[in-house]
Amino acid sequence: MVATISGTLRSFLLPFARHFRDRGWQVDGMAQGVDNCSDCQTTFDHIWDIQWSRNPLDLKNLLVAPRAIREIVEREGYDLVHVHTPVAAFVTRYALKDLRQQGKCKVIYTAHGFHFHPGGDSLKNRVFLTLEKIAAHWTDYLVTINRTDQQAAITHQLLALPSIWYMPGIGIDTDDCSPARVDLDQVETARDELGLFDGTPLLLCVAYFDPGKRHRDILKALANLDRSDFCIAFAGEGGEFTNLQQLVSELGLTDRVRFLGHRDDIKVLMRAATATILVSEREGLSRSVMESLSLEVPVIGTRIRGIEESIDDGCGIMVEVGDIQAISEAVTWVLDRPQAAAAMGKKGRERMVANNDLRQIISLHEKLYAEAIAKRSE
Repeated sequence: MVATISGTLRSFLLPFARHFRDRGWQVDGMAQGVDNCSDCQTTFDHIWDIQWSRNPLDLKNLLVAPRAIREIVEREGYDLVHVHTPVAAFVTRYALKDLRQQGKCKVIYTAHGFHFHPGGDSLKNRVFLTLEKIAAHWTDYLVTINRTDQQAAITHQLLALPSIWYMPGIGIDTDDCSPARVDLDQVETARDELGLFDGTPLLLCVAYFDPGKRHRDILKALANLDRSDFCIAFAGEGGEFTNLQQLVSELGLTDRVRFLGHRDDIKVLMRAATATILVSEREGLSRSVMESLSLEVPVIGTRIRGIEESIDDGCGIMVEVGDIQAISEAVTWVLDRPQAAAAMGKKGRERMVANNDLRQIISLHEKLYAEAIAKRSE
């Protein structure tokens, strides 16, 4: 299992590694910084630290990393190499193109949201689509995690249709991520920490501070509200933090905004919230949205791939990207109708259990891997 950074392995792929190791497989992990990830060290049979960069323009990605990857894969004799995230996926497939052609391994690529997408810059879309078409020649199976990307892969003929698989994300443990597993005392402690002693409604946004997540839209929408009976908390880190702090001050929202930084108690914070908000311009399939719904907390989200298919049909409120007024109206709705919002959340959990449970996604991986290994043996 290959990802650009160890955080991807740790946050998303450890349940898969545990499952297949329990079945007697050797499962190894490869990523930058994996040597410093204790969870990865104890979960995978072996780990390989690859010094590549998340910057796709960094030359060492194609000058240094491929040789190391090829040497490891050829020496270890892997049957399957499953790659995730853009840089790792492109570089690894490039490194293994000859080994794959020789029948020494099968290469599977899970696209966590193509970088070309509806609403994206036309020039960037052409560049990223071209790169995906090039790398498709080095790929045996392509897994898409939302229907928009599935259709794009088919339309652009990235691979033959039988080799394009759809899976609704990489799963969420709906037993662990459930209201029953969140301690109410911890919820009250979190609310006390935020200074919410009087039942003030809490809104929560969990997202890296990046311009594409459009935190600014949320702040502008809240500034439009002629009310102060709410608080919003932003959990996350990133380069936009200082700019967002300044904007909060300029908009006069200081008393209603909390910046929480990195948090390990996201489930508790979500259960403390009336709703979560994610108004990104691009997503693959949002983990924070799925966690929120699994915890019976409704979502205000943008009408984009990776969000709308989770919250449509009454599991949340959808707004167009950049529509400040619509965000304001959505916030007003959940604040004024807490019972209806709670009903939305319950419907969201029903959807997560039915469609996105981790066990179902692992089962789909079992089928995919079985087919890939069978074809490798032909």
